[in-house]
Amino acid sequence: MNLLLISSGAVVAIVVVAVVLLLVIAAVAWAISCYNSLKSLVNKTEEAWATIDVHLKKRYDLIPNLVSTVKGYAAHESETLEKVVAARNFAMSATGDAKLAAENALSGTLKSLFAISEAYPDLKANANFRDLQNQLAIVEGELASARKYYNGVVKTYNTKLDVFPSNLIAGRMKLQKRKYFELDGADERQNVKVQF
Repeated sequence: MNLLLISSGAVVAIVVVAVVLLLVIAAVAWAISCYNSLKSLVNKTEEAWATIDVHLKKRYDLIPNLVSTVKGYAAHESETLEKVVAARNFAMSATGDAKLAAENALSGTLKSLFAISEAYPDLKANANFRDLQNQLAIVEGELASARKYYNGVVKTYNTKLDVFPSNLIAGRMKLQKRKYFELDGADERQNVKVQF
């Protein structure tokens, strides 16, 4: 009879150890899965930002050609042209959150550059200017798509940092929320006036 009690006691102990071991394995598996998921989102946000950088580089490369073309037709508009060049240079050198503000400022100065072209019919008719303007429009479209993708990835990333229980792992990893790439001013949210 004692032999039977010892064996059933041993079975209970084995079952308890097995359950505890399974819980530990499940917790470790969850932690690894959560860590990998967060690292994947970090990499996606960096990749999305790098894509924006590629399109910004294309934009930066087009701006000097555009400015020099406009300069040939509207030399007395030098203040606007200087602002465009200064905004481009500042945007190229900005990093982090300052990059977002610099890009929004550059977009504003580009609008003023195209407003100048409205006052100069010869400039608007110039094939080189039209080609540069079309290339810039394509780059701006690609940039808008890249910004949309980046903001989507940032939304997923920030949500993962906020929700339980993944926020526990994110806190241990010292991950910080990322900012969306968005417009700063109300004037940038206005519709563009199109004339035919």
